Amino acid sequence: MSTWSSRLTNGLLNTALLVVGLGVGVLLYALVTRTTAPNADPTRASESTPLVGKIIQVEVRNGCGIDHLAAQTTQFLRDQGFDVVDVGNYKTFDQPKSLVIDRVGDPESARKVARALGLPESRVRKDVRRDLYLDATIVIGEDYQQMRPFRSQ
Repeated sequence: MSTWSSRLTNGLLNTALLVVGLGVGVLLYALVTRTTAPNADPTRASESTPLVGKIIQVEVRNGCGIDHLAAQTTQFLRDQGFDVVDVGNYKTFDQPKSLVIDRVGDPESARKVARALGLPESRVRKDVRRDLYLDATIVIGEDYQQMRPFRSQ
């Protein structure tokens, strides 16, 4: 009976040593890869260079309360190559005219969005909000049928 007990004890000790050895091996691997692999730098370069094909990031807001307008506009803008990062409702549903709001102080990007939607440049407003991390906000108003995504083909 003592041999069976000693075999069980030896088996448990061997298993424990194997688990501890594997743990040490994983920690050593993590240490080596942490010290030899280069760290990623998430900050932008201080000197911005002109990027070919820079994508304008926008958000789309429904300001007239008609279902699915923001989704249709989103699909249209994505087909045109814009990066739609957020979609939702505007603060009110009584927006009479559609407009584009410049969020970073880059009026040319906002005008490009307005042109893509078929809106005149007089509908581009400036309200810089860098905390939104996007170039422009599109507010769909009650005149949405005049915009390109909703014109009869």
